[in-house]
Amino acid sequence: QFTLGVMYRLGQGVPQDYAEAMKWYRLAADQGNAKAQNNLGVGYENGQGVPQDYTEAMKWWRLAADQGDADAQNNLGYMFFKGQGVPRNYDRAYRWITLAAAQGNEKAAKGLQILEQEMTPAQITEAQRLAREWKGKGK
Repeated sequence: QFTLGVMYRLGQGVPQDYAEAMKWYRLAADQGNAKAQNNLGVGYENGQGVPQDYTEAMKWWRLAADQGDADAQNNLGYMFFKGQGVPRNYDRAYRWITLAAAQGNEKAAKGLQILEQEMTPAQITEAQRLAREWKGKGK
């Protein structure tokens, strides 16, 4: 189901169809597939195949991020940084982006540098504590 979603999103072997991609992603996401959940979030963020809805994007990214998906963690962090779908919160942005960067996500590593320029040392310390706490819960 996830792979069919990718094929429809990219138009590989089938006509490109974002709505059809979202249908297949949702089927996989409802079964707990983190990559499908992340891609649903991307679709909702960009309004591809579904109406643009930042809150819905955040819902799907949180499900994937809680499973340790680095792309979803980075996406969550970015939304907290920008304040889209949620109130702007640099501590939460830093926490999620830190978790993604720790898994080797290159976008997250670059995002941390940008975010740190906007934060005080105390905010960075608190965000790092939140990231360690999240990891400590076995997530």
